[in-house]
Amino acid sequence: MKRRTLLLLLPAFLLCGCAGYRWTSRVPEEIRTVAVPVFQNKTQLAELGPMTTQYTLREFQREGTFSIRRSGDSSIEVQGVVTKADFSPVAYERGYGMRAGEYRCFATVEVSIVDKDNGKVLQANRPYSAETTISVQGDLLTAKRNAVPRLASEFARQIVDAVLSYPYNKQ
Repeated sequence: MKRRTLLLLLPAFLLCGCAGYRWTSRVPEEIRTVAVPVFQNKTQLAELGPMTTQYTLREFQREGTFSIRRSGDSSIEVQGVVTKADFSPVAYERGYGMRAGEYRCFATVEVSIVDKDNGKVLQANRPYSAETTISVQGDLLTAKRNAVPRLASEFARQIVDAVLSYPYNKQ
């Protein structure tokens, strides 16, 4: 009898652990539209600003909470400036006069989140950083171009996570 009672109570105890779980987003329904203007780029990587914008939009689409709108039609606007992209050699090729064959790229973007409905800046110039390693197979310029999508993807993930986790209800 005790074993049967225990088997009947076990599912109830397991389901009690899920009682606080929410199936919906924490973002209020009235502010689930977002605009992402093209990020400014202050680095030598010409494609990093536009590609970070593109990947951020893709990440918002993939995540699904926000719908993407034009700047004038959105409730939230994500503004960004790519401020830094530095390369430092990490491995050298002995056969080529100690030419660097592998680089580590560190990049930084500053992001602001603006509530377009009331003109309030929710987050001002928060820095995000990303890094990747590139291998120089041919020329360095091509290798740097190959780093841009990886950096943009990492920035996009961090930015969308920050927009989703912002405490909108505590204003």
